[in-house]
Amino acid sequence: KDFSKQFSGFSSPIAAESFNYKKFFEMVGLKKKSPEDVKKVFHILDKDRSGFIEEEELKFVLKGFTPDGRDLSDKETKALLAAGDKDGDGKIGADEFATMVAES
Repeated sequence: KDFSKQFSGFSSPIAAESFNYKKFFEMVGLKKKSPEDVKKVFHILDKDRSGFIEEEELKFVLKGFTPDGRDLSDKETKALLAAGDKDGDGKIGADEFATMVAES
């Protein structure tokens, strides 16, 4: 099942250095999704299935929603990681991701 089809509202390109995860989650409708759907999105973004979204995976977060999404810059990636990594372990767990979406 192509989960990204549920996020068809996301088609506009995001200009370089302008990524804002709160606006992005709102734009793709993630905030209105059920906890189960948010968890599904987490697993899509967790490419190596480690149970965490690491910095390398965060760089490609836009591609999780649209194949032609751009890579985040290092600055944007680090800002996203800092926003989501509540326990300071350098990665975002499923609960941290759910909290980040809920607080967006």
